[in-house]
Amino acid sequence: MHHAFFIEAEPAEGVRIAKEYIEENLGLDIQANPDVVVLEYGLFSVEDARRVAEVANSAALRGEQKAIIIAASRAYHEAQNSLLKIFEEPAPGTHLFLILPSAGQLLPTLRSRVQMLRRDEKKAAIPEAAKEFLAANREKRTTIAKKLASASDEEERRENRDEALAIVNGVEAVEYANLKREGKTHALLSDISALRSYLYERSAPIRMILEHLALIIPKELK
Repeated sequence: MHHAFFIEAEPAEGVRIAKEYIEENLGLDIQANPDVVVLEYGLFSVEDARRVAEVANSAALRGEQKAIIIAASRAYHEAQNSLLKIFEEPAPGTHLFLILPSAGQLLPTLRSRVQMLRRDEKKAAIPEAAKEFLAANREKRTTIAKKLASASDEEERRENRDEALAIVNGVEAVEYANLKREGKTHALLSDISALRSYLYERSAPIRMILEHLALIIPKELK
């Protein structure tokens, strides 16, 4: 059995999927079990990755198996790099589950170390901000981009950046679903991956990123 898994889902839903898998396939009781550890984050940092490594390297308390669920809304690239060693060679009996809203957030080096677990729904939940962006015409998309580029303080800038990420991730989820149905690939996915990497920067030019996204979205994508 593989020891490292990735679940493409919002944190709460991903945790549910991981727990079901742990019960059904690892035989671990998830209720008040110290060997089933759930770590939830908004933004997963290098410091958080160190915490994961500490937990992963400690021995199981009840038996020979241990499961660690790491759920986040987004993750710094540096933090993902910090997970590489533990995801490649965890302690014996340790199983790792990483949850992010989009597989596009994964670095290729980390993606190569995980097995993808598919959610049981037929269609991923799309953030409302992404639905609004996709349904809007070009003028309305420009207005949304302009609004998110305006902020009076650091907290508002962070919230706007998170909403911009939700839009990018939602558009990606819709396009990825189309890809699976049609059996073909689109350049949009690679473009979205690049745009998302820019949004991880605190000084991200949100307006330029979303205006570019508005231009590259195919008319038929809804």
